Amino acid sequence: MIKPALRDEQIIRSLLDLDFYKFTMGQLIFNKFRDVPVKFVFKNRTKGIRLADTVDVHELSEQLDACQGLRCDNSELHYLRGTNEYQERMFSEPYLDFLRHLHLPDYELTSKSDGSISLEFPGDWSKATYWETLALSIINELHYRSQLRKMSRFERDRLYAQGIMRLNQKIDLLKKYPDIKFTDFGTRRRHAFLWQNYTVQTMKAELPNQMIGTSNVLLAMRLGLTPMGTSAHETYMAMYGIMHGSDQEILASHNQVLQDWWQQYGYGLSIALTDTYGSDFFFRDFLAEQAEKWKGLRHDSGDPLIFGEKAINFYKSHGIDPKEKMIVYSDGLDVETIIKIHEQFRGRILTTFGWGTNLTNDLGLPALSLVVKLLESNGVSTVKLSDNLNKAMGSPEEIERAKRIFGYSNTEAEKCRY
Repeated sequence: MIKPALRDEQIIRSLLDLDFYKFTMGQLIFNKFRDVPVKFVFKNRTKGIRLADTVDVHELSEQLDACQGLRCDNSELHYLRGTNEYQERMFSEPYLDFLRHLHLPDYELTSKSDGSISLEFPGDWSKATYWETLALSIINELHYRSQLRKMSRFERDRLYAQGIMRLNQKIDLLKKYPDIKFTDFGTRRRHAFLWQNYTVQTMKAELPNQMIGTSNVLLAMRLGLTPMGTSAHETYMAMYGIMHGSDQEILASHNQVLQDWWQQYGYGLSIALTDTYGSDFFFRDFLAEQAEKWKGLRHDSGDPLIFGEKAINFYKSHGIDPKEKMIVYSDGLDVETIIKIHEQFRGRILTTFGWGTNLTNDLGLPALSLVVKLLESNGVSTVKLSDNLNKAMGSPEEIERAKRIFGYSNTEAEKCRY
């Protein structure tokens, strides 16, 4: 049986215990935008949960301080040299040397009277970016440790037994659909590192031809899995502040990200995230030449079935066979949704799934919807619109400006499940 850590133990013990896209994005940032001043902010999107009641800010501060003491060692850097199957070497020596000496910048942490936690990470973009998934993993685990401390030993054993039963049900269902391929995307909102490790090990053993990798670099290294991930909303949001001289420059910032990404990584990591300013704008801005070259798209908000039909129609409108393209679904997935999407698009377009919270945090305790997002870039309030207005971020003024610039007219606002 899993033996959970209830207090004191250091949660993050390696700078590789984060999502792979932090390194792929990190290299692009290091090469082109390393000194851009930014600020990341933590946000709890789960209404009714007073995190300051479950997460002690002094304990949180100790865990964050411990992260600042971590460095990538030689074996970890050696592993990063060999993570790409498409190029001779994915990460350059200058970037690896930067990681060797990386010291996470200082943070700003307070507990508020309304029961919320204020946590911000200002600094150079090339350094502050790594706080995102590290902080989320820490806050999640501290929240669940506080609940476990209130349980008896039997109640804790029962909780983990229930988690194993739920995992078994997922495995039994997926074995009926051997064509479904998925990746563990559950680092940022996991119940705990040990539980994620157990879940990933189990899925690898039970579904070896279906689980194609994990976004967690440390687990990929330890378990012999492929580290998976490309880029996130962060790149588009940062560019909004970097290219902010005029409406036309802001409009052009979206495709500039795509151009920079292709120049850095080419076909190997060419999965385009589609919803930063709404997927309707993305399909207007993604050029036919880019659609032909890029491997596929990532869905992260809005109705997944509607999005899939839009993607198929988009490719067909450019004379591209959608059966040769891929959609990576990554928004609040559970096994039933995965099967539903797979069945609708089987034989029409390739699908794969980045399975997060429901995979690594499904033990019966309510899951939280926590994010760390880019608040400012280059002194400008950044914007994320999404296909779900409840995921939108930015100052009211910049949100309205972005809606006008990108022709955003979506009105759907769904509860953020994860």
